[in-house]
Amino acid sequence: MANTYSQIYIQIVFAVKGKENLIRKDNREELHKFITGIVSNRGQKLLAIFAMPDHVHILIGMKPNLSLSDLVRDIKAGSSKFINDSRWISTKFNWQEGFGAFSYSKSHLDNVVKYILNQEEHHKKQTFKEEYLSFLEKFEIEYDEKYLFDWIE
Repeated sequence: MANTYSQIYIQIVFAVKGKENLIRKDNREELHKFITGIVSNRGQKLLAIFAMPDHVHILIGMKPNLSLSDLVRDIKAGSSKFINDSRWISTKFNWQEGFGAFSYSKSHLDNVVKYILNQEEHHKKQTFKEEYLSFLEKFEIEYDEKYLFDWIE
């Protein structure tokens, strides 16, 4: 789009279906590369990614030529197919419905990247549920409990 200039940074968070820890450490790097390819092929810029066993954080520099929902749909569908085709688990892999999306200014990017890349350390102190609810509160997002992720308790 000629004469269109933007600066849109979004952290996307979504979870594994079935309240299970299905993303193994030994598959993490391959999943990161695959998702990076999807983002790149859609003309967007992946700034950081980290897959925990039960959820994923992605920081993306978005261009306005694609809707966020379409991008997340493509990431989730493509990565689910990739995981199933790779036979990383014995059952069918899926992501839970929905996602969280949180916007940041350029001045916050370094801290967000560090936060995403430090997920393993972070989750020694806080569960995914606690983390996600804190995002919703911090960003003042109204929500209904029944539409949140299914949590691993």
